[in-house]
Amino acid sequence: MESFSSIECFVRSAEVGSFAEAARRLSLTPAAVGKSVAKLEARLGVRLFQRSTRSLTLTEAGQLFLREVGSSFNTIQNAVANLASAGGQPAGTLKVSMGTAFGRLFVVPLLGEFLGRYPAINPDWHFDNRQVDLIGQGFDAAIGGGFELPQGVVARKLTVAHRVLVASQAYLQSHSAIFEPQDLAPHHGILIRSPQTGRIRSWQLTSRNREHSPLTLKAQMTMSDSEAACITAAQGLGIAMVSMPFAVSYLDSGELQRVLPDWYVDDGNISIYYAEHKLLPGKTRAFVDFIIERFAELGLAKRFSAV
Repeated sequence: MESFSSIECFVRSAEVGSFAEAARRLSLTPAAVGKSVAKLEARLGVRLFQRSTRSLTLTEAGQLFLREVGSSFNTIQNAVANLASAGGQPAGTLKVSMGTAFGRLFVVPLLGEFLGRYPAINPDWHFDNRQVDLIGQGFDAAIGGGFELPQGVVARKLTVAHRVLVASQAYLQSHSAIFEPQDLAPHHGILIRSPQTGRIRSWQLTSRNREHSPLTLKAQMTMSDSEAACITAAQGLGIAMVSMPFAVSYLDSGELQRVLPDWYVDDGNISIYYAEHKLLPGKTRAFVDFIIERFAELGLAKRFSAV
């Protein structure tokens, strides 16, 4: 068990490049992690890390050792976690990242049903509109769209990520008619600023007939959240470009109407992401399967499609 613990300290330190951060994630002290790695180095007879006051980097031997033990260690750790599950059922802390508004509207309402099936799982859910380092930050899964897919991470599609133009009836009745994308130019735009870059993205509209046109709507105001943009548009303050998941309730209630309903922005997919392992921890597999199942049963993919 001492060797297993030492290898765990080595692998986690290599992943994050810091004894202190590895210690935080392992609920140990930095001194304990450093001592454990030093014992492993002594046992192997090689130096695994180059240490300095500012950095911790793998030596050539350390890189080779990490390639040899990294995936096998994760497989063993997952197997232990599965066998340790309460009564053979999925158990443990489930660390998940998801978009703030999307998670609150569409994932959190499923929590009661999920815990009814898997009472031994303890949710640790983080709400953030930025992409997280799934493996490096120790997340079991993440839900979002437009994420880069790093090595060792897989994605399962939940729904398309379409964006649409919406406005209140009062705004549309008091401004010039809109029949084509070019007619948007003089209108007040409520546009979304990217939380990653802080910039207003350049959108390209796509029609049901697969024609394309640039979005000429000028930015009267900007938001970093589609739900806030819907609330703003419902006050008659302009035309908003928003994600369909946040628009559907306003469209259903009549507070907002589609502008150019034959046109939309294809922004990829909303997916659930998790580490690629032959043997996933039971808690992660249970969550992934549950979310995919419930999204399908609720017909959210159809509701979130703009076509």
